[in-house]
Amino acid sequence: MILEAVADRLRAAGCVFADDEARLLVSQAGTSAELAELTRRRCAGVPLEHLLGWAAFRGHRLAVADGVFVPRPRTEFLVDCVLAVLPPGACVVELCCGCGAIATAVLAERADVIIHAVDVDPRAVACARRNLDPLGGRVYRGDLYVPLPGGLRGAVDVLVANAPYVPTGRIDLLPVESRLHEPRHALDGGADGIDVQRRIVRDAADWLRPGGRLLLETSEYQADVVVATLEAAGFSSGAVRDEERNATVVVGQAQVPPSVQS
Repeated sequence: MILEAVADRLRAAGCVFADDEARLLVSQAGTSAELAELTRRRCAGVPLEHLLGWAAFRGHRLAVADGVFVPRPRTEFLVDCVLAVLPPGACVVELCCGCGAIATAVLAERADVIIHAVDVDPRAVACARRNLDPLGGRVYRGDLYVPLPGGLRGAVDVLVANAPYVPTGRIDLLPVESRLHEPRHALDGGADGIDVQRRIVRDAADWLRPGGRLLLETSEYQADVVVATLEAAGFSSGAVRDEERNATVVVGQAQVPPSVQS
């Protein structure tokens, strides 16, 4: 009866998966008062993941908290793309890591790799450490490459980022869960949505090994611009698409100097 009542309230508030969400909220609440408060907040648009304290991603429960970007299912395709290009014992850096979803999923499936993750938001960094510390990953707080150890310069096999790519003018069109409860800096990609990608590309070659790869999630309609940005920086580049997950990833490969090729 309680479960049905919660589901009815969630459904009336527009929750598409009201029955599933009701079960999760009921299991999360310790008292009827706590359940009432969780239900009220969910009906007001607070992300379910923030209420639960975790987000499901590629079979894992990742720690998240209020004000932290919630990893999207489409980003699992970016993990697929990373795993497809990892050499044995690879060094991987996730930029704009949020709760460390990509780094955690990669490290869970490839224990041989060395993982570093970076985010500018202290709340996200705290969550990323909760997710990555048990697996041996390292997390840094700072702007893109700034906090990385200098010894990684020129030694990274794969750089990966789900950087913000929503154009500024479209932020107000996002669902309330994102618009009001996730940090704007994790969403807003500037006028055309790829300001952060440009900054990532600008310095990527300094950190990658010769032939190393940079993988960026983007939207289908922005992919050509991101590819062109990489090619202008000297990368060979192309986009891959997963229609089922509505996911687009741009992959760039750093040049290999002739002396290395020979």
